[in-house]
Amino acid sequence: MASFTKLHSGSWRVQVRRKGRYVSETFLRRDDARRWALEAERQIDRGETPNHSRIARLKTFGDLIDLHIDDMCDVGKTPRRSKAATLDMLKRQLGKCNMAALDRERLIRFGRDRAAKGAGPATLGIDIGTIKLILSHAAAVHGLPVTIEAVDLARIALKQLGLVGKGQERDRRPTQDELDRLISHFDANPRQIAPIGRIIRFAVATAMRQEEICTVRWSDLECRTRMLLIRDRKDPRNKQGNNQRIPLFAACGYDAWAIVEEQRACRSNNDDRIFPFNGRSVGTAFRRGCADLSIHDLHFHDLRHEGTSRLFEAGFTIEQVALVTGHKDWKMLKRYTHLKPEALHALLAARAA
Repeated sequence: MASFTKLHSGSWRVQVRRKGRYVSETFLRRDDARRWALEAERQIDRGETPNHSRIARLKTFGDLIDLHIDDMCDVGKTPRRSKAATLDMLKRQLGKCNMAALDRERLIRFGRDRAAKGAGPATLGIDIGTIKLILSHAAAVHGLPVTIEAVDLARIALKQLGLVGKGQERDRRPTQDELDRLISHFDANPRQIAPIGRIIRFAVATAMRQEEICTVRWSDLECRTRMLLIRDRKDPRNKQGNNQRIPLFAACGYDAWAIVEEQRACRSNNDDRIFPFNGRSVGTAFRRGCADLSIHDLHFHDLRHEGTSRLFEAGFTIEQVALVTGHKDWKMLKRYTHLKPEALHALLAARAA
């Protein structure tokens, strides 16, 4: 039986003793205490551990998202930009759904809606995987009575409909003419604060990502060996501490070390970043430049593809290219090797020499 005690503060303490188990919680209202006690007794009868009052009050999928984020932050794993954006979207789309209402049909409808708005098979697969992660976390860490069976069934249905699957691998490589036009376009614009032309050349020369370029530091530059330390490189398994030293050389048609020296000559403040600009702003400027020059279907990330492909065309092996790009899985590296057939002439000439 449950016993209720009114405290001096006006709150109510409820104590449940049942089948040798003892649990207690404190509530502002007696009705809340009574409802929690009744559910706690039922859970003990089923051989389960009663939920804390904070957990027991969670009703919607949005509550579970907040719980997941709080728990991740508590252990120092705050969601990064990509995952945070997915969680924000899920909270907008499904946050008000009662946990019991998040069934197979609701998830299939969510998938159809997302696909109708332009989400590709890979993106929708990530969305469904994140929903499963949130529900699994609630069940495993907090013992909430949620099931992931509906998510698995919805994934199967969406896959059968062709809405979930692997994304199309991009093989878009910029031509040298497109690169020259973009670089000239930005270099000739006196109102362009960020040196986008220089950043484009550096992206191809190093095969670095947009955010990596805008976060590398002068203090991590080794002048004697011409090496650069990239901190916390993107990796699906290691989100932090995945540091890598890369060489700054001229293997891809642009001299990475010379570009850094150009940037050093323009340094005007104490910011430790070599390219002290917002990565999103760089991406926005790049897209605007492509639009101005009528260069279609070219993303900034394609410059990383281009740099990687040029390393292979220069004759480097997979192991050697991985030392520059940071790929841990060589199978993943294969998708970046969109070599141009004419490059085989240069490789043959190099081997002959």
